[in-house]
Amino acid sequence: MTENKKNPGKSMTGSEILVQTLVDLGVTKVFGYPGGKVIGLYDVLDRTPGIQGILFRHEQGATHAADGFARATGMPGIVIVTSGPGATNTVTGIATAYMDSIPIIVFTGQVPSAMIGNDAFQEADIIGITRPVTKHSYLAQDPGQIGQIVREAYHIAITGRPGPVLIDLPSDVLAASGEHHPNEHVMIRGYNPTYKGHSQQINKAADMLNTARRPLIYAGGGVNIGLASEEITEIANRGQIPVTTTLLGLGAFPEDNPLSVGMVGMHGTWYANMAMMECDVLMCVGARFDDRVTGRLNHFSPNSKKIHIDIDPSCIAKNVAVDIPIVGHVKKVLPDIVKKIKPANTKEWLEQINCWKNEHPLKYSKRGEEILPEYVVEKVAEMTNHQAIVVTDVGQNQMWAAQYYGFKRPRQILSSGGLGTMGYGLPAALGAAIGCPDETVVCFTGDGGFQMNIQELTTAVQNKIPLKIVLLNNGYLGMVRQWQELFFERRYAMTVLSDGNPNFMKLAEGYGAVGLQAQKLSDVEDVIKEGLKIKRLPVVMEFIICPEENVFPMVPAGASLDEMLENGK
Repeated sequence: MTENKKNPGKSMTGSEILVQTLVDLGVTKVFGYPGGKVIGLYDVLDRTPGIQGILFRHEQGATHAADGFARATGMPGIVIVTSGPGATNTVTGIATAYMDSIPIIVFTGQVPSAMIGNDAFQEADIIGITRPVTKHSYLAQDPGQIGQIVREAYHIAITGRPGPVLIDLPSDVLAASGEHHPNEHVMIRGYNPTYKGHSQQINKAADMLNTARRPLIYAGGGVNIGLASEEITEIANRGQIPVTTTLLGLGAFPEDNPLSVGMVGMHGTWYANMAMMECDVLMCVGARFDDRVTGRLNHFSPNSKKIHIDIDPSCIAKNVAVDIPIVGHVKKVLPDIVKKIKPANTKEWLEQINCWKNEHPLKYSKRGEEILPEYVVEKVAEMTNHQAIVVTDVGQNQMWAAQYYGFKRPRQILSSGGLGTMGYGLPAALGAAIGCPDETVVCFTGDGGFQMNIQELTTAVQNKIPLKIVLLNNGYLGMVRQWQELFFERRYAMTVLSDGNPNFMKLAEGYGAVGLQAQKLSDVEDVIKEGLKIKRLPVVMEFIICPEENVFPMVPAGASLDEMLENGK
């Protein structure tokens, strides 16, 4: 951090410097919940033009909202909370953002500087608590440093591999005065992410793809974060190379392109998993070979040469050995590969994949008037023209949305991939809707996850956000129940929710939202149509789905990708 001693700045309080710096950086929305140690900061925020504070009903909800805002817009989400429990309530949201490389900046109030370490009222060592799940942390010690700290935090959050930054703010530092130096240059010693890939490695990668007979592109969330969808699509089309994506990579390659093989991994398509196992060259872009993708590591893609492109060198070869590592930003590396790609001899390979698609499609069978969740997702996709921003909670609802919506563009699906955070969906969807007010935002959730942050319906109503909530109610913690059915002889230990679930229609009405319910198949289309028409209010569309419908295909824990279960077999 640098200090400007030559040019005196304007004298302002620490709170004023912080808010003004956010305004200078172009921040217009702040999510949070006030408390004792940040009262003065919220007062400044409330009376500063050009920036709006949005009150959430729980600090975790505010942090997930900042995450959803960041995923949908590409700009950092900003959170301000108080000390102690206010700060610790953000931890799950911070960890969620960290696992998925999402840029958020969390400002936490802190006890006065002289009281730190004395177990003062509402004191918590939030920097120590969050150190493993933040990209960087600051403790503000001088009001005159706050502006530079905020600018550095913003820079760190969005550059390199994005991630959360935390700034802890003692109340005396916020209240004291210091000099504000706007627009100072940010230069952080030792922090210089590599953006441009090594030219020789790029040449080797292109040559390997050009001579492959069974190449496969494996695109992760980094392609969406890095806005490199066009480059991936051009490489695939030029080289006639099929593309699979991770959950967070969905939308990086349009799923209606014939070269798409859909999502890979535990609940990926049969043909994506088989392509992963049978390819001879695998180019991984912006992904990290996590366990949900690889299955049993010692039998993962056993016959392929592997290219790995990622901006974070610590991710390369961490889980899977690779032949050609390339450290760099996907937006800088891929154009150099595009220039060198030639049409490859992949006709037989594509025929094999099409054969797998025909023999093992994603499918489900309608059963009378019973509502199947796959059908609900398909109808929502059809009636939104596959163009909505889709936010999911975690569990079966997440996988059905991933499998059956049909994503066509980047930043279209927002989901907790790495941490798998139930309760993420509703507040993250609010953040996305606030960041993209002209878009239709649909939140797929279950009756378990929905109740974890259901209080944020008030936030949606208060701010007149016309969020479309698709509640797939099966009366269970569905994904856990599925495992209990398959591997624990249907012993549904503590996963039955139906006996204690509220009346969600009355609950929606109590919050001031609109509630619509479908109990049979013939109701589904009318409920979706009515829900999509509602303006200026959130709508909860509840679908009473088949209680024991499962997500397939499924790769059991410890199995390899070619040991998938279809319909439980």
